[in-house]
Amino acid sequence: MHSIRERTAIALVIMLDVAFHGAMERPVSTIEIAGRSSLARRGLEPILQSLARAGLLQGVRGPHGGYRLAIPAREILLADIFRIAMHDSPHAVDRRQGALFNTVIRPFLDQMDGLLVHEYSKLTLQDFVRQAEMRGLDRP
Repeated sequence: MHSIRERTAIALVIMLDVAFHGAMERPVSTIEIAGRSSLARRGLEPILQSLARAGLLQGVRGPHGGYRLAIPAREILLADIFRIAMHDSPHAVDRRQGALFNTVIRPFLDQMDGLLVHEYSKLTLQDFVRQAEMRGLDRP
């Protein structure tokens, strides 16, 4: 099970990889993403499926299949990716953690999530693609 932070980081890696390496709408395979990110393929699959169900990625079947962006990178806020990673977890956090957790910790975590969404709303996936290009990474 991945924490929300890990799941968000993996979702950001997936989306950036597809946006950066999916030249001319060429699908990017799970194997390619796993190889470039050094992440286990089985750990990527549930997150890829969540991103596809949410309409950010489109799955392409066949021998040269994989995933491509379902909408342009300039229209995808990092906040969209964060929300999917946070709320579409197959291993959702059990909120029945006791009175102290529900009274003190949960409201604090919810407040922090709100701050993250605010900051993530300032950037698009295209901003990340530009950063990668500016830092010298080669696109296909």
